[in-house]
Amino acid sequence: PPKAVEGPRTSVRGYLLLLFPTFGQLALSCLFCYNQRYMNERQSRLLAAIIEEFIATAQPIGSKQLHDGFAVSGATIRNEMRLLGDEGFLEQPHISAGRIPTSKGYQVYVRTMVDPGKHEKVVRKQFDTLREQYFQRKDQERVFDAVALLSHMSPNVAFASVPHKERIYYLGLSNVLKQPEFAADPSLASGIAEVLEEHLHEFLSSLEIDDQIRYYIGEEHVLQQIQSCAVMVKGYKVRDELGAIGILGPMRMDYGYNTVALDLVADLLKSG
Repeated sequence: PPKAVEGPRTSVRGYLLLLFPTFGQLALSCLFCYNQRYMNERQSRLLAAIIEEFIATAQPIGSKQLHDGFAVSGATIRNEMRLLGDEGFLEQPHISAGRIPTSKGYQVYVRTMVDPGKHEKVVRKQFDTLREQYFQRKDQERVFDAVALLSHMSPNVAFASVPHKERIYYLGLSNVLKQPEFAADPSLASGIAEVLEEHLHEFLSSLEIDDQIRYYIGEEHVLQQIQSCAVMVKGYKVRDELGAIGILGPMRMDYGYNTVALDLVADLLKSG
């Protein structure tokens, strides 16, 4: 048999390459398993520390950066880093630089050293924050789409509040302003515009809203500016939060048609 080169793992490398010249790559993959098994604890900790520091900084790691985490001399750390380099876990990009991990080093790190549990609290906190932002954004998109759909179905103002948000969308003001009642009396039209732009949230807060369509006609309104109008409103829930969707238009609106339209869009919004 060939004479062993210094170090047990180097000897194994030599034997494998000599005995299996045709299957060198297969032999080296077996060597990977061997290295993974017989790397001592200090070398494992050192490799993990180097990789984690390199992940954080993207800079070659020297022994001085690692000294505080190991109760051994700088010379011992340098020797261990050299051995890790000899085994292919680290490489030295420049003569005077520190070491960086190789793909083989990352492979061992991922398979035997990574502890996802250490990061779970931080990652989950960030995930929960971003998930809530994601759902809120989707809620707003769904509400706006529902209002747009309802405004196309009814020749009146369609509106809806966004759960979790102090926000109300409305579309179709131009629909109402074309109605004869408001075209003949600009003050009525300006009253509607004022309520939509400045008081719609206050107005909705004053109404009884549940999963039934509620009708508020003429003097039933708490706002004088829209006592020439009728309002239909229905509640819906998204992630256990209550929102409202409805229609505002002249008192002579088509209540039967609007009732069906509002029911359909509210159910679509609720089921999204």
